[in-house]
Amino acid sequence: MSNDLMLDVGQANELKLAFRRVLFTNEDIKRLCEERDILSGLRDVLRGLAVITPVEHVIDLDVDPFNPWADDRWGVEEHQKGGQWKWDAAQVTLHLSSSQKGNRDVEGTKLRKELVDKGIPVLNANVLDYLLAHPHLIPEEWKKDGKGNTRYIFFWGTIYRYRNSRLCVRCLYWEDGSWNCTHYWLDDGYEDREPAAVRAA
Repeated sequence: MSNDLMLDVGQANELKLAFRRVLFTNEDIKRLCEERDILSGLRDVLRGLAVITPVEHVIDLDVDPFNPWADDRWGVEEHQKGGQWKWDAAQVTLHLSSSQKGNRDVEGTKLRKELVDKGIPVLNANVLDYLLAHPHLIPEEWKKDGKGNTRYIFFWGTIYRYRNSRLCVRCLYWEDGSWNCTHYWLDDGYEDREPAAVRAA
């Protein structure tokens, strides 16, 4: 069957504007052009022969957390479980203690106790590691706070212990065009750009 498709300048511009509206990247367009199954699947959707089913990102909050320092005799001090949880950015808030606001900071041990005492539903490190593996799920506004400072988002549901000594908690942050993670010691101070990731009420 012959295909006499002609793409004139006007149609090419329409495509470019449409791609921009739905936030396509050049890499997305390249993949669309190179992967025949994706392109033919999209054609089938347009012709009513197929439907698009969004992927559900379900995170197992009960499984043992990843320990990046297991080979160096670190341990997991605490891991708050939470069952199978479907990721929804709208169901996550970035929580700051009143002690962190207004250019103040609070020691991590005190902040940890406050989160527990107030029953704040903190997320554990399984969510952090899932987001690192699926960075497209991370909300854009997590990168910077209202002052333009890099945010360090903490997952207080998992606490690690360094060689039977100091405790730490891991966090997610944006730097040099990608999402990364690091850790803070619990005897460090936590400022207003260092919120906790919690389940929305």
